[in-house]
Amino acid sequence: MATTEKSVPFEEVTFRRFHLHIGFSGCGGQFADGFELGIIGIAVAIAAGPLQLSALQMGLLGAAALAGLFVGSLITGIVADRIGRRTIFAYDMLFAAAISGAQFFATEPWHLLALRLMLGFVLGADYVVSKSLVTELSPIRFRGRLLSLMAIAWAAGYTVAYVAGFLIRDTGPDAWRYMLAISSAPALCIFLFRMSIPESPLWLIKRGRVEEARQIILKKLGPDVALPKVATEVRKRGGEWAALFSPKWRRRTAVGGIFYVCQVIPYFALGTFLPKIMEALHVTDKYSGSLVYNTFLMLGAIIGMVVIDRLSRRFFLISTFYIGAGLLLLLSVNVLGSTGVIIVFALFALTLSAAANLEFMYPPELFPTHLRATGVGLAVAASRFGSALSTFLLPLVVQTYGVGTALVACVVVMVFGGVVCQAWAPETGHVHLDSIGEAEDDRRDSRSVQCAQNETA
Repeated sequence: MATTEKSVPFEEVTFRRFHLHIGFSGCGGQFADGFELGIIGIAVAIAAGPLQLSALQMGLLGAAALAGLFVGSLITGIVADRIGRRTIFAYDMLFAAAISGAQFFATEPWHLLALRLMLGFVLGADYVVSKSLVTELSPIRFRGRLLSLMAIAWAAGYTVAYVAGFLIRDTGPDAWRYMLAISSAPALCIFLFRMSIPESPLWLIKRGRVEEARQIILKKLGPDVALPKVATEVRKRGGEWAALFSPKWRRRTAVGGIFYVCQVIPYFALGTFLPKIMEALHVTDKYSGSLVYNTFLMLGAIIGMVVIDRLSRRFFLISTFYIGAGLLLLLSVNVLGSTGVIIVFALFALTLSAAANLEFMYPPELFPTHLRATGVGLAVAASRFGSALSTFLLPLVVQTYGVGTALVACVVVMVFGGVVCQAWAPETGHVHLDSIGEAEDDRRDSRSVQCAQNETA
């Protein structure tokens, strides 16, 4: 495939059926991931009697997938940067379906615990490879929207899981088995769509496999698309971890982890115990308030998808941290009436959910191809640790110090995230993936992009 004057750069091609296939494969995986994680809450509540679960065992089963996800994302990031993304992306949903189906046959709490740990490991692998591969195969103009759709798909899967659990709950003493087993269906379906997704040409070229990349681009996009101009990777001693924490990349590594953690702490902590929080703030109908909150979470995800490619990534990231912190601070003074609390919580949900779109696109855009999966894996692992810790601590803080203190703690977390991002976060929205790390100065990364845009205008 010779490069001609009419050749289109790989990341600037028009949106094609191939990209639709990529987006659907990534979104389907996220829907399955959300379903797998969402179904456990209602399933464990019903299984408590038949399996004679203690409170400790119920807590462990609820957190098992998150623990597995933490380990899976850390390990898979390194593996995917060394052996490629495609194999893991193609088969992880098959493993997820098999493990989910095996939950039907669990007869002891430890059986279920082991399966949830394994399932979390597989989901952690999918978080990493899905974000990395979809990012590397998407055109730059549509990358944000495709990755935003993955965020919406995850939220949809999580919500549908509760609906499915609600419908199945009265089918008999084995209802919890059917709930957990049926979670294999979305994973199995999407596995079939993933088999024809190729390896990332960016990763192949980075590893010196230029001809393989050329054939993939020719087959999937046509002869008018030019090969990405990516330098072949020269492997250095110390590996991916040493590179991520080297002077060149450590700020991006810090931003990727810190922004993710500071977003998920209030998201999971407040969302998990929302009825209790609203009750402490004297909301008269805490369940209606929770329904409004969750409705605005879904609405925020959709709005985030619409605006993500119209705003600077950096501006979107920083502003939503400060807006969210301001709304929580207003709640913490506890002077609003019942309706006022619900309105402010709804606005907070809208803001945070819109910003959560960045969790799918910003980490992959921070790192070069040979470090992308490792960097994304580290950010995902940090977020799961933060979400688990905050979910554990929040009810204790509310009980001991009051809801105002818990909300102020979340304010501090969000302000910290905003300050760190304001100091270090680079602009990545208009940066080609094949140019990340090429003769760039991290301290002036965001300014250089803005200046180039101004000069062009």
